[in-house]
Amino acid sequence: MTEFITSVHNPKIKRLLALQQKSSERRGSGLFVVEGVRELRHCLEAGFEADSIFCLENGGSLTEAGIEAAAKSGSRIFAVSAEVYSRIAYRDSTEGVIAEIKARELHLEDLRLRENPLIMILESVEKPGNLGAILRSADAAGADAVIVCDPLTDLYNPNLIRASLGGIFSVPTVACSSVEAISWLKRSGIQILTAQLQDSSLFYDTDMTRGTAIVMGTESTGLTDIWRQAADAHILIPMLGKLDSLNVSVSAAVLMFEAVRQRRLK
Repeated sequence: MTEFITSVHNPKIKRLLALQQKSSERRGSGLFVVEGVRELRHCLEAGFEADSIFCLENGGSLTEAGIEAAAKSGSRIFAVSAEVYSRIAYRDSTEGVIAEIKARELHLEDLRLRENPLIMILESVEKPGNLGAILRSADAAGADAVIVCDPLTDLYNPNLIRASLGGIFSVPTVACSSVEAISWLKRSGIQILTAQLQDSSLFYDTDMTRGTAIVMGTESTGLTDIWRQAADAHILIPMLGKLDSLNVSVSAAVLMFEAVRQRRLK
Protein backbone atom coordinates (compact mmCIF):
# COMPACT_ATOMS: atom_id res chain seq x y z
CA MET A 1 0.00 0.00 0.00
CA THR A 2 1.35 3.45 -0.95
CA GLU A 3 2.15 5.65 2.03
CA PHE A 4 0.43 9.04 2.01
CA ILE A 5 2.55 11.93 3.35
CA THR A 6 0.78 15.07 4.52
CA SER A 7 3.46 16.80 6.62
CA VAL A 8 6.58 18.65 5.51
CA HIS A 9 8.12 17.51 8.79
CA ASN A 10 8.02 13.86 7.72
CA PRO A 11 11.59 12.45 7.85
CA LYS A 12 11.37 11.33 4.22
CA ILE A 13 10.50 14.86 3.12
CA LYS A 14 13.28 16.32 5.26
CA ARG A 15 15.78 13.99 3.57
CA LEU A 16 14.48 14.92 0.13
CA LEU A 17 14.90 18.62 0.88
CA ALA A 18 18.41 18.03 2.21
CA LEU A 19 19.34 16.20 -1.00
CA GLN A 20 18.08 19.13 -3.04
CA GLN A 21 19.97 21.72 -1.04
CA LYS A 22 23.26 20.15 0.04
CA SER A 23 25.97 18.55 -2.11
CA SER A 24 27.41 16.97 1.03
CA GLU A 25 24.11 15.18 1.60
CA ARG A 26 24.12 13.90 -1.97
CA ARG A 27 27.69 12.64 -1.66
CA GLY A 28 27.13 11.04 1.73
CA SER A 29 23.92 9.24 0.82
CA GLY A 30 24.75 8.33 -2.77
CA LEU A 31 21.41 9.79 -3.85
CA PHE A 32 20.28 12.79 -5.86
CA VAL A 33 16.93 14.31 -6.84
CA VAL A 34 15.23 14.40 -10.23
CA GLU A 35 12.09 16.48 -10.69
CA GLY A 36 9.72 16.17 -13.64
CA VAL A 37 8.41 13.44 -15.91
CA ARG A 38 10.71 14.18 -18.87
CA GLU A 39 13.84 14.35 -16.77
CA LEU A 40 12.94 11.22 -14.80
CA ARG A 41 12.16 9.27 -17.96
CA HIS A 42 15.57 10.16 -19.45
CA CYS A 43 17.21 9.20 -16.16
CA LEU A 44 15.57 5.77 -16.01
CA GLU A 45 16.17 5.10 -19.70
CA ALA A 46 19.87 5.74 -19.07
CA GLY A 47 19.88 2.88 -16.56
CA PHE A 48 19.70 4.78 -13.28
CA GLU A 49 17.63 3.28 -10.46
CA ALA A 50 15.04 5.16 -8.45
CA ASP A 51 15.24 4.69 -4.70
CA SER A 52 12.03 6.59 -3.89
CA ILE A 53 9.37 8.31 -5.99
CA PHE A 54 7.09 11.02 -4.62
CA CYS A 55 3.86 11.63 -6.55
CA LEU A 56 1.38 14.44 -6.06
CA GLU A 57 -1.94 13.07 -4.83
CA ASN A 58 -4.36 12.95 -7.79
CA GLY A 59 -1.63 14.45 -9.92
CA GLY A 60 -1.39 11.64 -12.44
CA SER A 61 -0.33 8.02 -12.23
CA LEU A 62 3.07 6.56 -12.88
CA THR A 63 1.61 4.86 -15.95
CA GLU A 64 0.49 8.19 -17.38
CA ALA A 65 3.94 9.59 -16.66
CA GLY A 66 5.53 6.74 -18.60
CA ILE A 67 7.68 5.67 -15.66
CA GLU A 68 5.68 2.77 -14.29
CA ALA A 69 8.70 0.50 -14.77
CA ALA A 70 10.36 2.29 -11.87
CA ALA A 71 7.68 1.07 -9.51
CA LYS A 72 8.20 -2.50 -10.67
CA SER A 73 11.94 -2.31 -10.03
CA GLY A 74 11.56 -2.09 -6.26
CA SER A 75 11.38 1.69 -5.85
CA ARG A 76 9.40 2.97 -2.91
CA ILE A 77 6.38 5.01 -3.98
CA PHE A 78 4.90 7.77 -1.82
CA ALA A 79 1.85 9.94 -2.44
CA VAL A 80 2.13 13.49 -1.09
CA SER A 81 -0.43 16.18 -0.45
CA ALA A 82 -0.58 19.36 -2.51
CA GLU A 83 0.89 21.30 0.42
CA VAL A 84 3.87 18.95 0.70
CA TYR A 85 4.41 18.91 -3.05
CA SER A 86 4.46 22.70 -3.22
CA ARG A 87 7.25 22.62 -0.64
CA ILE A 88 9.43 20.07 -2.42
CA ALA A 89 8.82 21.11 -6.05
CA TYR A 90 11.00 23.76 -7.65
CA ARG A 91 8.50 24.55 -10.40
CA ASP A 92 4.81 23.90 -11.03
CA SER A 93 5.06 22.26 -14.47
CA THR A 94 6.63 18.94 -13.44
CA GLU A 95 3.54 16.72 -13.65
CA GLY A 96 3.62 15.94 -9.94
CA VAL A 97 6.63 13.59 -9.86
CA ILE A 98 9.91 13.89 -7.92
CA ALA A 99 12.34 11.02 -7.33
CA GLU A 100 15.42 10.17 -5.33
CA ILE A 101 17.88 8.41 -7.64
CA LYS A 102 20.86 6.20 -6.84
CA ALA A 103 23.99 7.98 -8.02
CA ARG A 104 26.68 6.32 -10.08
CA GLU A 105 30.06 7.58 -11.16
CA LEU A 106 31.28 7.37 -14.74
CA HIS A 107 35.04 7.30 -15.43
CA LEU A 108 37.04 8.15 -18.54
CA GLU A 109 37.80 4.47 -19.10
CA ASP A 110 34.04 3.75 -19.16
CA LEU A 111 33.43 5.93 -22.21
CA ARG A 112 32.61 4.08 -25.41
CA LEU A 113 33.59 6.29 -28.32
CA ARG A 114 32.78 6.09 -32.00
CA GLU A 115 35.45 6.62 -34.64
CA ASN A 116 36.50 10.29 -34.72
CA PRO A 117 34.60 11.23 -31.55
CA LEU A 118 33.43 14.72 -30.62
CA ILE A 119 33.96 15.63 -26.98
CA MET A 120 33.20 18.82 -25.09
CA ILE A 121 35.49 19.64 -22.17
CA LEU A 122 34.80 22.31 -19.56
CA GLU A 123 37.41 23.44 -17.07
CA SER A 124 36.18 24.59 -13.66
CA VAL A 125 32.67 25.48 -14.80
CA GLU A 126 31.04 27.34 -11.92
CA LYS A 127 27.40 27.85 -12.95
CA PRO A 128 25.08 24.81 -13.03
CA GLY A 129 22.83 26.61 -15.52
CA ASN A 130 25.67 27.01 -18.02
CA LEU A 131 26.68 23.38 -17.72
CA GLY A 132 23.08 22.28 -18.12
CA ALA A 133 22.69 24.35 -21.28
CA ILE A 134 25.93 22.93 -22.70
CA LEU A 135 24.68 19.40 -22.05
CA ARG A 136 21.52 20.17 -24.04
CA SER A 137 23.65 21.38 -26.94
CA ALA A 138 25.95 18.36 -26.64
CA ASP A 139 22.94 16.07 -26.91
CA ALA A 140 21.64 17.97 -29.95
CA ALA A 141 25.07 17.85 -31.63
CA GLY A 142 25.45 14.13 -30.97
CA ALA A 143 28.60 14.61 -28.88
CA ASP A 144 30.15 11.43 -27.55
CA ALA A 145 30.81 12.82 -24.07
CA VAL A 146 31.11 15.89 -21.88
CA ILE A 147 34.08 15.99 -19.51
CA VAL A 148 34.01 18.42 -16.59
CA CYS A 149 37.52 19.05 -15.27
CA ASP A 150 38.19 20.29 -11.75
CA PRO A 151 34.45 21.00 -11.30
CA LEU A 152 33.12 23.67 -8.97
CA THR A 153 29.63 22.15 -8.92
CA ASP A 154 28.63 18.51 -8.57
CA LEU A 155 27.05 16.80 -11.55
CA TYR A 156 23.87 16.01 -9.65
CA ASN A 157 23.11 19.58 -8.61
CA PRO A 158 19.31 19.97 -9.09
CA ASN A 159 19.80 23.25 -10.98
CA LEU A 160 22.12 21.49 -13.43
CA ILE A 161 19.67 18.64 -13.98
CA ARG A 162 16.80 21.09 -14.56
CA ALA A 163 18.85 23.25 -16.95
CA SER A 164 19.96 20.21 -18.95
CA LEU A 165 16.36 18.92 -19.34
CA GLY A 166 17.78 15.44 -18.75
CA GLY A 167 20.86 15.96 -20.94
CA ILE A 168 23.02 14.95 -18.00
CA PHE A 169 21.59 11.46 -18.50
CA SER A 170 21.53 11.29 -22.32
CA VAL A 171 25.15 12.42 -22.81
CA PRO A 172 27.90 10.44 -21.01
CA THR A 173 29.38 12.91 -18.52
CA VAL A 174 32.59 12.47 -16.54
CA ALA A 175 34.13 14.58 -13.79
CA CYS A 176 37.92 14.37 -13.40
CA SER A 177 41.06 16.47 -13.12
CA SER A 178 42.56 18.33 -16.07
CA VAL A 179 45.71 16.22 -15.77
CA GLU A 180 43.68 13.01 -16.06
CA ALA A 181 41.71 14.31 -19.03
CA ILE A 182 44.77 15.47 -20.96
CA SER A 183 46.55 12.17 -20.42
CA TRP A 184 43.49 10.22 -21.59
CA LEU A 185 43.02 12.39 -24.69
CA LYS A 186 46.66 11.99 -25.68
CA ARG A 187 46.50 8.21 -25.23
CA SER A 188 43.30 8.09 -27.27
CA GLY A 189 44.71 10.12 -30.16
CA ILE A 190 42.08 12.85 -29.83
CA GLN A 191 43.14 16.36 -30.86
CA ILE A 192 42.73 19.12 -28.29
CA LEU A 193 41.29 22.44 -29.48
CA THR A 194 41.26 25.17 -26.85
CA ALA A 195 38.90 28.11 -27.18
CA GLN A 196 40.96 31.21 -26.35
CA LEU A 197 41.77 34.67 -27.65
CA GLN A 198 45.55 34.41 -27.72
CA ASP A 199 47.49 32.91 -30.67
CA SER A 200 44.31 31.49 -32.18
CA SER A 201 42.85 30.68 -35.58
CA LEU A 202 39.23 31.18 -36.59
CA PHE A 203 37.22 28.15 -35.56
CA TYR A 204 35.80 27.52 -39.03
CA ASP A 205 39.32 27.33 -40.49
CA THR A 206 40.24 24.49 -38.13
CA ASP A 207 39.73 20.82 -39.09
CA MET A 208 37.25 19.18 -36.72
CA THR A 209 36.53 16.08 -38.78
CA ARG A 210 39.00 13.90 -36.88
CA GLY A 211 38.62 12.91 -33.22
CA THR A 212 38.25 16.25 -31.48
CA ALA A 213 37.98 17.60 -27.95
CA ILE A 214 36.82 21.23 -27.71
CA VAL A 215 38.00 22.77 -24.44
CA MET A 216 36.47 25.83 -22.81
CA GLY A 217 37.21 27.64 -19.58
CA THR A 218 35.26 30.03 -17.40
CA GLU A 219 33.91 33.30 -18.78
CA SER A 220 35.84 35.29 -16.18
CA THR A 221 39.34 33.79 -16.41
CA GLY A 222 39.36 31.46 -19.43
CA LEU A 223 41.56 28.38 -19.52
CA THR A 224 44.55 27.66 -17.34
CA ASP A 225 48.03 27.20 -18.81
CA ILE A 226 47.90 23.39 -18.53
CA TRP A 227 45.28 23.30 -21.30
CA ARG A 228 46.87 26.02 -23.41
CA GLN A 229 50.15 24.08 -23.43
CA ALA A 230 48.49 20.72 -24.12
CA ALA A 231 46.48 22.03 -27.06
CA ASP A 232 47.06 20.91 -30.64
CA ALA A 233 45.47 24.16 -31.84
CA HIS A 234 43.89 27.31 -30.39
CA ILE A 235 40.57 28.50 -31.85
CA LEU A 236 38.36 31.55 -31.48
CA ILE A 237 34.95 32.84 -32.50
CA PRO A 238 35.20 36.25 -34.23
CA MET A 239 33.52 39.06 -32.30
CA LEU A 240 32.14 41.67 -34.69
CA GLY A 241 30.30 43.86 -32.20
CA LYS A 242 31.40 46.02 -29.31
CA LEU A 243 31.39 43.27 -26.68
CA ASP A 244 34.33 40.92 -26.33
CA SER A 245 32.77 37.64 -25.25
CA LEU A 246 29.85 35.25 -25.57
CA ASN A 247 28.18 33.23 -22.85
CA VAL A 248 30.14 30.00 -22.49
CA SER A 249 27.11 27.85 -23.31
CA VAL A 250 26.49 29.80 -26.54
CA SER A 251 30.15 29.51 -27.52
CA ALA A 252 30.12 25.77 -26.83
CA ALA A 253 27.07 25.32 -29.07
CA VAL A 254 28.65 27.31 -31.92
CA LEU A 255 31.83 25.23 -31.81
CA MET A 256 30.14 21.84 -31.50
CA PHE A 257 27.84 22.53 -34.42
CA GLU A 258 30.80 23.66 -36.54
CA ALA A 259 32.19 20.17 -35.98
CA VAL A 260 28.81 18.74 -37.03
CA ARG A 261 28.79 20.92 -40.16
CA GLN A 262 32.29 19.89 -41.20
CA ARG A 263 31.55 16.22 -40.71
CA ARG A 264 28.36 16.43 -42.75
CA LEU A 265 30.27 17.97 -45.65
CA LYS A 266 33.10 15.43 -45.52
